[in-house]
Amino acid sequence: MESEAVRVLVVDDHPMWRDAVARDLGEAGIDVVGTAGDGAKALRIAPAARPTLAVVDLHLPDMSGVELTAGLVALPLPPRVLVLSASGASDDVLAAVKAGATGYLVKSAGREELLDAVRRVHAGEAVYTPGLAGLVLGEYRRLSSADRSGEPEAPALTPRETEVLRLVAKGLAYKQIAQRLGISHRTVQNHVQNTLTKLHLHNRVELVRYAIDRGLDD
Repeated sequence: MESEAVRVLVVDDHPMWRDAVARDLGEAGIDVVGTAGDGAKALRIAPAARPTLAVVDLHLPDMSGVELTAGLVALPLPPRVLVLSASGASDDVLAAVKAGATGYLVKSAGREELLDAVRRVHAGEAVYTPGLAGLVLGEYRRLSSADRSGEPEAPALTPRETEVLRLVAKGLAYKQIAQRLGISHRTVQNHVQNTLTKLHLHNRVELVRYAIDRGLDD
């Protein structure tokens, strides 16, 4: 999805906030292909609008943002989902991520932080408001403590793919990984995509979970 143009669907029941987000994205050259004030409209227009990313509020009049996230990622051409919510409560964050959200920002985030998150989530990175990333990783560690006996042996990764995977699990952005390893941003993306393909995973969130399962974040 990194090579596609960013096409955003904005879903928020507050018209002024919804319009402000759409305006900020548009002024930054990002194509806003639709807006919606409730989940039903978002799910109705998404198949035709074909957004590559949806910016979703958690509190909607007809369904929760968690339910909407699950509905969007179940579409034949699913967009990535960035939750933009007033809530930073752990239950809300974890519920959104488990439903398929790739990113989570609280509404106190600034304009540039939002634009950066939109671009990074579109590229497949997991992006969270500072302080929330540790919460999500901690939950993955807890879930990973379950017995995994009987799982098939994982496909072999190259040493470089393993090195990149380890840094992804530590929460580093692609640009940070590129700088640390002395390689290009595109090379990092290629390593991540190759690893996703080998492991039959779909996004960075699943990749982080896989790495934590195997203790690569230590």
